[in-house]
Amino acid sequence: MKTVAMNLSGAVETPEMPSSPYLVDVDGRPYVPIGTAGIVLGVRLGDGVFDHDADHAAPGVTLSHTDQAARHGLTALACLGNEAVVHGGAAAGRRGRVLGKRGEQGRVIVVFPDDVLELLLPGDPILVRAHGQGAVVSPSVALINTDPDFLDRLPISVGNDGVRASVRAAVPSALAGNGIGRPAHMWDLDLQVTAETAAAAGLAGLLLGDLVAVDDLDVRHNAGYRRGWRTVGLIVHGGSPQPGHGPGLMPMLCGPREALTIDIQGDQHRGVTAEHLDFRP
Repeated sequence: MKTVAMNLSGAVETPEMPSSPYLVDVDGRPYVPIGTAGIVLGVRLGDGVFDHDADHAAPGVTLSHTDQAARHGLTALACLGNEAVVHGGAAAGRRGRVLGKRGEQGRVIVVFPDDVLELLLPGDPILVRAHGQGAVVSPSVALINTDPDFLDRLPISVGNDGVRASVRAAVPSALAGNGIGRPAHMWDLDLQVTAETAAAAGLAGLLLGDLVAVDDLDVRHNAGYRRGWRTVGLIVHGGSPQPGHGPGLMPMLCGPREALTIDIQGDQHRGVTAEHLDFRP
């Protein structure tokens, strides 16, 4: 069966805060979150997830929609590698690609070249050509949140007996924080590590754009523990001081470990880069 593409409407998000701007970190200290949403400048694919003094910072822009149901639809249907086109404002006609998504109310992360980011304003309309949800590449391994036409750019190979992915590291599902129990088509999973604890968890040198495997995790429906299963995902945003939060992993592949095999590469790993997205930022 063929999958279909859909044109979806989103708008560049603007950061929002309640009357008090403070969140509380793992030690009970208040802080003001910076870089959580909107147009984030100076954060790029390949940066370390703890390189920036920011909270959940992602490269590029985040998209939302004024209608909450449409916002959920945009988040659920947009996939890694989908084309995004600016349809208004000073950057009209310029193109980027979807990198990932985040949960809560729902937001889509789109990467553009730096010169486009400098032109964009909150509220600028963006068309996302959504394609990928529902695609089947293997009878034993589920593909989600990923345009199947983008797979050949990634360190992922599909065979008759399953899927093999090259990853920076594999971690236990006990590290999965915010996003657990949520529908993975609309959420990412925060890995509960900090700059101080990442090395002990096997995530030293973790970069935006890396692929990481999480063992004993089934995300095909709501994300949750399942012994013997494995999820491979893409790191789409940086760390956070909040307890239960951390670098964000957007699920891409899920299946039994014997069908979803991995090659752990450590510092030799090369995940999603600007070149994969057809431009250099």
